[in-house]
Amino acid sequence: MPAYVIFIRERTLDQSELDTYAKMARPSLEGLPIKFLAAYGRQEVLEGPVPEGVAIAEFPSLEDAKQWYESPAYQAAAQHRFKGAIYRGLIVEGTQPLQRPDRLSDPCRRLMRSRERMFNRNARNQEGSHNG
Repeated sequence: MPAYVIFIRERTLDQSELDTYAKMARPSLEGLPIKFLAAYGRQEVLEGPVPEGVAIAEFPSLEDAKQWYESPAYQAAAQHRFKGAIYRGLIVEGTQPLQRPDRLSDPCRRLMRSRERMFNRNARNQEGSHNG
């Protein structure tokens, strides 16, 4: 099951340390079957404080992500990230792909329709409260 490494940069302390981190972290990723899904791109915060940036990488498994994070090569680079900024970092295990609706059991289809109706009702209620 895939896992996602997420780094949230809250505040930069020393840009030169972050530059060193970027140079050192790159080699720690070479040869790994990872996919970068987001890297400090445009963001729209829905809840909570606005971070300076967010990076998300997909690994084949939680174990693979943890092995990379704990590797000597990455840990050497991470020391510069720790000095360069205040970050939050986490690994989140993904979920199994959803089945196609036509292959779901009847109880699952009913649950999905119920949640869809609830979502649509909530969206209409929020839309009405903004217009009134």
